[in-house]
Amino acid sequence: MKIDDCFYLGYISKTIGTKGELAFKLDVDSPSSYHGLDAVFVQISPKDTQLVPYFLDKAEIQNNDLLRCKFEGVDDQSTAKSLVGKSLYLLEENLPPLKENQFYFHEIIGYKIIDQEKGELGKIEKVLEYSTSNLFSIPVGDKEILIPISDETIIKVDKKAEEIHVVCPEGLIDLYLEG
Repeated sequence: MKIDDCFYLGYISKTIGTKGELAFKLDVDSPSSYHGLDAVFVQISPKDTQLVPYFLDKAEIQNNDLLRCKFEGVDDQSTAKSLVGKSLYLLEENLPPLKENQFYFHEIIGYKIIDQEKGELGKIEKVLEYSTSNLFSIPVGDKEILIPISDETIIKVDKKAEEIHVVCPEGLIDLYLEG
């Protein structure tokens, strides 16, 4: 499987016990959606673009963000340890469906940002994720505009047109573009 056909799910954080169980640290909004998962793709080396499929004997949520898993054929601690630190992926089609105005961060890269007052600002280059807030990063010339991702800011998500319409706090855009 090619990495371009998948989304990043998380990584294998540690072994559990001596019978090959692993803990997956999930990088998703709703880890409980992945309880009962039956397969994942593993990136063996960080530069690999091809992923290796692994089937799961079990996948149970533990501590809200850890998934306790057992791969088929991985039955001892030594084999399990060799997988710790490896990145995990799933096919895009395995993502839980979202409501109309919701989106996954990876799918909106390249979307146009249209401000209610200033009009088209540019395209989203990346999403910055922080514990307190997530931000759209939009390059404009040699500057960067950062817009908070929140229900108060986002007016409309148009997936067909690949646009996100926003209303920014007064003066925010000017602050980035001045000087």
